[in-house]
Amino acid sequence: MEATYYTIGMAGHIDHGKTTLTKALTNVDTDRLKEEKQRNISIEAGYAPLHTKDGTHVSIVDVPGHERFIRQMIAGVAGIDLVVLVVAADEGVMPQTKEHLEILEFLGIKRCIVTITKIDRVDEELLELIALDIDETLSGTSFENSPMVNVDSVSGKGIDTLKESIFHELQSVEHRDRYGSFRLPIDQVFTVQGQGTIVRGTVYEGIVKNGSLLRILPGDEKVKARNIQVHHQDVEEARAGQRTAINLTGVEKDGIKRGDVLVASDHFLVTDTIDVAIRFVTDLRSVLKQRSPVKLHVGTSEVMGKIVFFDRNSVEEINKEVLCQIRLDNEIVVRRGDRFILRRPTPVETIGGGWVIEPKGEKYRFGDETIKMLQKKKEGTPEDLIKDVLKVSSPLTINQIIQATSLDQKEVQTILNKTIEKGVLVEIPGNKYVLSSQIHKIKDDITDQLTDFHDRFPMRLGMNKAELVQLLRADFSKEMVEYTLEQMVNHGTIKKIERFIANENFEPHLPTKWKTRMEEIISNLKADELEVKKWEDYISSTPISKDESAELRGFLLLTNRAYQLTDDMIVHKLAINQAVDSLQQQTGTVFDLKDAKDILNVSRKYLIPLLELLDSLHHTEREEGKRRWL
Repeated sequence: MEATYYTIGMAGHIDHGKTTLTKALTNVDTDRLKEEKQRNISIEAGYAPLHTKDGTHVSIVDVPGHERFIRQMIAGVAGIDLVVLVVAADEGVMPQTKEHLEILEFLGIKRCIVTITKIDRVDEELLELIALDIDETLSGTSFENSPMVNVDSVSGKGIDTLKESIFHELQSVEHRDRYGSFRLPIDQVFTVQGQGTIVRGTVYEGIVKNGSLLRILPGDEKVKARNIQVHHQDVEEARAGQRTAINLTGVEKDGIKRGDVLVASDHFLVTDTIDVAIRFVTDLRSVLKQRSPVKLHVGTSEVMGKIVFFDRNSVEEINKEVLCQIRLDNEIVVRRGDRFILRRPTPVETIGGGWVIEPKGEKYRFGDETIKMLQKKKEGTPEDLIKDVLKVSSPLTINQIIQATSLDQKEVQTILNKTIEKGVLVEIPGNKYVLSSQIHKIKDDITDQLTDFHDRFPMRLGMNKAELVQLLRADFSKEMVEYTLEQMVNHGTIKKIERFIANENFEPHLPTKWKTRMEEIISNLKADELEVKKWEDYISSTPISKDESAELRGFLLLTNRAYQLTDDMIVHKLAINQAVDSLQQQTGTVFDLKDAKDILNVSRKYLIPLLELLDSLHHTEREEGKRRWL
């Protein structure tokens, strides 16, 4: 059974015992910074592994609780599967607790375990009041009716119960998409002497392996994964849901920053304009006006921008979802469905959150038409969802499509059948599906690659298939490329000659620039018949380059216009045909070296390699010092 990976977030007010609880669960102290030790608060999110009985891989994120460190808190909880909401028994629900709850809801986190800590400090009656206060706070939220566990992290009371509750809740958590293209929002960048640049983050989707070629967006730095660690243990690969450190080659520390995204393909958009669906907090301190400055937190990035409304000029108190746009000062990397938080830079407050409808928004007119368009984008049909998934990750099996879209198997199968009939999708070998547009793109790329190759190397039979496949593998899977090549060969768009691929109408030919010179060389070779010179002697008196000389020689041999006589001599096909005719006419079924020398009148310098060439061409075979005609 394939391993599963989860990330749990500890959230709650400052000094409510999140770090101590994390240590009680994992035996790891996540306050690693000197300043954190001195001030007894978490400034940066800390991470620790939680070991389970069944081998499930769990990382715990201890996120900061202090208001000043809210941005680290947002980055820490982005990407978690389950939240443990920590409330101290001696203080109860605090303003920071409520803000954390709003952020968790905006980020779309579905599952929560409420943990009341420091129970040794209060009596049973106060503990009951605290529980009632928490129930009231959670009422009407997505965390209503969440399980509640009482613990004392110092003595260990209730810790085993909390672990069991965590494992039980995780069984209902939807697995992250390990089949999609690899994506890791970076939240830490540092160097280790002798190792170079290292980045950390939680793998949002996909798999990264040692040696993987990766890109850092939005700057588009090309890097390579030299070493991968999960909780300080070297591993060959890291998967969606895992907290991961990756040693990168090809980039300096200064070339990466928190908020950048590490990806493995060019399927991810870099954008500065996103169409979004937002819900705002119920108690905004002041009116949010059209084009107000906002700070967007998505993944691990935080970017300033302006909010643009299309159906209003301000927001004061509103409970329903608002469709609008955020125009950013800097580029980010997002996908449809990514969750985000919006904060106001002044006065500093969390103002709302939501999800990305369209990662690459455009400028739209103010009015109902734009709202209708955004609503249509937001709703997206199941067919749209499948196509969106295949745009990012192809090819996919039906099971992979189901996992990525959360659609019912029967519904997915019906849509696949319908879209194949309409020509929107194609089923390729292995019961996998791709968009027809992707196959058309591969066809265009193949034609373009071959056309370019023929222009650069007109004297070659075609492009080596393995080389062509490798070039296209940068953008498409090998199976998609192989399928497309087979289809193009079957339909006569391209042709396959042994291991070479060429456009259907292409034939090897002499390049226009050197045609006259090369024809002279071929004529001289033909005129010398069997007593040819070294190949370099034919070229030395011409302006033809060494590379062009090699191409011409290869052209003559590959097209059987000439044959290789020795390592440094080739002979024209016409001379070989004439030699064979002469020998056949003047010998019987067998002949010897003297017979051939008398008939052809050439020295042993040419005669011996010539007879060996005739053997290799299957005109003759050697038999006890003589040659027999085949």
